Amino acid sequence: MVVDSYKVQRVKPMWKCLEPVFSRMTSRGQLHRLQKRSQHRASGRAGPEHDEEFVDILEERRRSSDLGHALRTFNPHPYRGAPPCSTADLNKAVLESQYLRYVAKEIAMETGSSEEDVREEARGILEEMSQNLQLRFIRLMGYTLTKVFKRLFTGIFVNMEGLGTLQQAIQEAPVILMPNHRSYVDFLVISYILFTYDIPVPVIAAGIPLAGMKMVGEILRRSGAFFIRRAIGSDKLYWAVLSEYVKTIVRKGYAPMEFYVEGLRSRTLKSVTPKLGMMHMVLEPYFKSEVFDITLVPVSISYDRVLEESLLAHELLGVPKPKESTAGLLKAGKVLQEDYGTMHVNFGRPLSVRQLCQGKINRCQYNSAPRDLPQKPTEEAQACVSWLAHLMVRIQDEGSVISPWSLMACLLLQAPMAVLAEEGLPWERLAERTLWLRRLALDCGAGLNWPGQTPDSDVMSSAVALHRSVVYRRAGRVYLLQQEEPARKRPISPEEAVMRIATAVLMLASYRNQSLHVFARPALLATALHITKSTQRDELFACFCFLQDVFSYEFILVPGELSQDFEEACVLLEKCGAVHISQQEVTLSDMGLEALSFLRALIQPFIDSYQVMFRYLSEEGDPVLTEKQLVPAVRNRATKLILSGELRTYEALSSDTLKNALSALQRLEAVTKLRTPEQNEYKVNSAAVGRIGDILSGTIPPQMLQTTPDARL
Repeated sequence: MVVDSYKVQRVKPMWKCLEPVFSRMTSRGQLHRLQKRSQHRASGRAGPEHDEEFVDILEERRRSSDLGHALRTFNPHPYRGAPPCSTADLNKAVLESQYLRYVAKEIAMETGSSEEDVREEARGILEEMSQNLQLRFIRLMGYTLTKVFKRLFTGIFVNMEGLGTLQQAIQEAPVILMPNHRSYVDFLVISYILFTYDIPVPVIAAGIPLAGMKMVGEILRRSGAFFIRRAIGSDKLYWAVLSEYVKTIVRKGYAPMEFYVEGLRSRTLKSVTPKLGMMHMVLEPYFKSEVFDITLVPVSISYDRVLEESLLAHELLGVPKPKESTAGLLKAGKVLQEDYGTMHVNFGRPLSVRQLCQGKINRCQYNSAPRDLPQKPTEEAQACVSWLAHLMVRIQDEGSVISPWSLMACLLLQAPMAVLAEEGLPWERLAERTLWLRRLALDCGAGLNWPGQTPDSDVMSSAVALHRSVVYRRAGRVYLLQQEEPARKRPISPEEAVMRIATAVLMLASYRNQSLHVFARPALLATALHITKSTQRDELFACFCFLQDVFSYEFILVPGELSQDFEEACVLLEKCGAVHISQQEVTLSDMGLEALSFLRALIQPFIDSYQVMFRYLSEEGDPVLTEKQLVPAVRNRATKLILSGELRTYEALSSDTLKNALSALQRLEAVTKLRTPEQNEYKVNSAAVGRIGDILSGTIPPQMLQTTPDARL
């Protein structure tokens, strides 16, 4: 049964924190095609002031002409302060800017080239990069995407209040759309939604490989995509052209700009550490007082099922990513035969950069030099940009809509994989614990896509049926579906058997990761309680800080807010009855043992995976290693440990997890990255690595942590 609209209920602590700095754009815009539709309510405990109405935008498309939708009158209301500007005018302004002239002159002097040759090179870079937004191609994309989306999804649900405030915000200031990035579909769906509701279509930062796709690349360019090289390195001219192009779009209010603050698509379906380059570029016009304000709009895109689920799992196991190509896109046509459930697109409340940055940056420092000259960002500016980027990721997480399957995946992964693969889990027990976990998730403030008018058993059965590529149900039990292999002349090796299970496990883990942000803070505190065996708040806080430092690339927290995160974790554990909180102590409750056990088990795969990396580096004789050597070597070590029964988690085979562990060691200064032109090399401090592992395992007492309040080693 497909419903037209419903309300998701949630508690959003971050919104309350930001109420004083929200932009003025709070009135709901009048979307003239929005009709009143039937509603159902998701089970929840938040008050009605937090309800959000989501409408299935495909419902009307299924009843009317796709061609009529694409060719109808498109009447957007752009930024009021934007002067008329064509694509050619925009590119001309970039090439003739004083900033680019200055950089071209500098490069000509440094390289001995003529200034004209450098400017010609800049012209070529801009030609490769720039978008060429044209309405007829937006219409073509609108028609094509309607056909595709109706085949792929049972519904695309959009929060109407968010669209209304966005429509108003675009008219008042330059707008930066900042969606999370989980699928290639992300790139297309926001433009499709805005076109549907007569809102200006954005220009979109995209990876340069998409430009190389025959025909498709040009269609994307004329639909608003501008293309950025993935490896820019120290190419001074490229950085200058890109920076000036982005800043000119913002200064002129040419169109809303869309970019992914996380950089690349997340292969694990959870948030990753934000990249700050583009963020600094879009904010610099405000820092230099070239615009009065900029509006940031976080967008949360949530999927019941991701198109690339199998591809992502194989990439994490070391299988090279297929090159983007038109032929590959056509071969992937079989995905149109699959059901991917629903998608939710939640447009967050517009945020004023002017109000967010109050007290965080002194813009007067930019008046000491001409605005057109290159200026190195100050530490204050870098800290402000980092804070804003992490804040956007936090709000994206809080705006996501969690599916019943994500909760079920959390529980399935806590079963021994041998049992799940061979014996199966009793369905009744899984269903019972999923309903328990739903209550815990709601206590932690999750927004759930759980239809209130559908029996709970049907909701969970439908979730398992939708994810038949990962699990299957037979005779009252649920089993992990292992990857099918073609007929073989020789028996499968033990190592190959591990990889077959690992593929399914990593697919399952990716869906668990969709809800991980809900439980991350209380789970870190539950782990600190277990490691320290202490009830003292100061000891628990020190351990909490240490765990956050170690897992800072797994669970993205806003810089400088560890105390607030710790207090939030305490409140959430107390709310679900797991602990009692006093001014000096956090004591366990007999009623909360199940919740604490579940939360610790959520963190355990990360602890076990990191410990494999720590043990390898501690025992490895070579003090200098390359990343290309390290990840396969640790994966081989993990495979042997799984086969011997010493390691339970298959997530230790994931390249992203291993690279995150290596980045954490760099952050903790136990590993140093060496600057070499050919490849990334790392110098290892084996003693420091071993010490981190000992604290993580609890063999070093918590008193040792108090000597380093910020948990750095």
